[in-house]
Amino acid sequence: MKKTNVVIVGRTNVGKSTLFNKLSVNVKSLALDYEGVTRDFIEDEVCWKDSCFNLVDTGGVSFKKSSDPLLEKIRKIAESRIEKAALVVFVCDGTVGILPEDKTIAKMLHKLNKNVIVIINKIDNKQTQEHIHEFNKLGFKNIIGISAEHGTAIGDLLDTIVEELPAQETMKEEEKPSYKIVLLGKPNVGKSSLLNLITKKNRAIVADMPGTTREPLKETISFYKEDIHLVDTPGIRRKRAVSEKIETMMVKSAFRALEDTDIVLLLVDSSEGTLVDQEIKLAFYAFTEQYKAVILLFNKQDLVDEDTKAQLEFSLSEYKFFLKKIESLNISCKTDKNIGKIMPLVKKVWKRYSTEFPKEELDILFKEALEKKPLFHKTIPLRLYSTEQIRTAPITIILKVNYPEWFGSSQVSFFENILRKKYDLKGVPIKFLVRKNIPKSSKK
Repeated sequence: MKKTNVVIVGRTNVGKSTLFNKLSVNVKSLALDYEGVTRDFIEDEVCWKDSCFNLVDTGGVSFKKSSDPLLEKIRKIAESRIEKAALVVFVCDGTVGILPEDKTIAKMLHKLNKNVIVIINKIDNKQTQEHIHEFNKLGFKNIIGISAEHGTAIGDLLDTIVEELPAQETMKEEEKPSYKIVLLGKPNVGKSSLLNLITKKNRAIVADMPGTTREPLKETISFYKEDIHLVDTPGIRRKRAVSEKIETMMVKSAFRALEDTDIVLLLVDSSEGTLVDQEIKLAFYAFTEQYKAVILLFNKQDLVDEDTKAQLEFSLSEYKFFLKKIESLNISCKTDKNIGKIMPLVKKVWKRYSTEFPKEELDILFKEALEKKPLFHKTIPLRLYSTEQIRTAPITIILKVNYPEWFGSSQVSFFENILRKKYDLKGVPIKFLVRKNIPKSSKK
């Protein structure tokens, strides 16, 4: 069933993102005390009293004429979401009363004939009490005083939202996606452009400047009859380059998105002719510590000449030991080169990530390998008694052995290499858990 959109609007810095965060369970918007923090819209499913709706937080809307193309994009995106909304939550700052820009937004909402709930935010402030009756002049029937920061009257707001939603458009709780994909990389490598290409719509703001995306943007796409969550994240810069509080929050939100995903699409700017330390560390962290499937996408191939190509290949050779384990693809978001190959490759990697091995097959494979090439700690043989795969995505295997403390990274790598040689597991990590074998007769 089509989602019912409830859109939060208002001028900049009135508390829209703080309100979104109070209502949203799965997604969090950046909320700082200065203008223009939210640029793209973000959304999440909210359920209340057996009704569910799609809550959308827009960037601060300004109708002032501006020569800044980015501000124009923010305004147009917000307007497009308002036009598609079944219900608009119009947030105003009660401490200052009605400002000219509030009147402009109200006029637009009346013109669009939208069902509107006016929110007088910061109701717990004494100044708000002095201005509270002004808001009747906006011409809307539903006016609710709340405190987004302290959660005052949030339940009343949700009650009103559910009451005002068209009954035929309320929906059941959304089913979980088959899997999740996150776009990662440095600023300005093309993550937002790729999101727009894959979703086939202008979902993210794209501008020729780093740091345009400030918070994770989630879209649900359908591929091979599977629902997949696709998340675009803020660009991750080196720690010493992150100075402002907002950038620190952007980096943290990107890492949270990484922890909650299955597959990482790590974008690299091929025109730079090198894979920098930060990018290899990010790929290594995702693959070996978070156990996420990883695909490297070398973007901006339209800017790569023969010299740049040779430089990039030389840069990659240093990390061959790791890169041979993950998939990669040369793409160009500008010319659409290989964009159509991304999702089929993702599907292939997901299938590998979800591999289930027959228990007997793993036992035989590993034990035969140990017979051909025994492992020792000094002169003591290291024995494997049994294996057990306990989950997929990521593939997780328990090794029951005689001396777990002597099974270090090199011994575990032995089993990983055997498994990768037998099966095509490119792009996916394998998690091994080493446990001491306890004979059944010894168990209580």
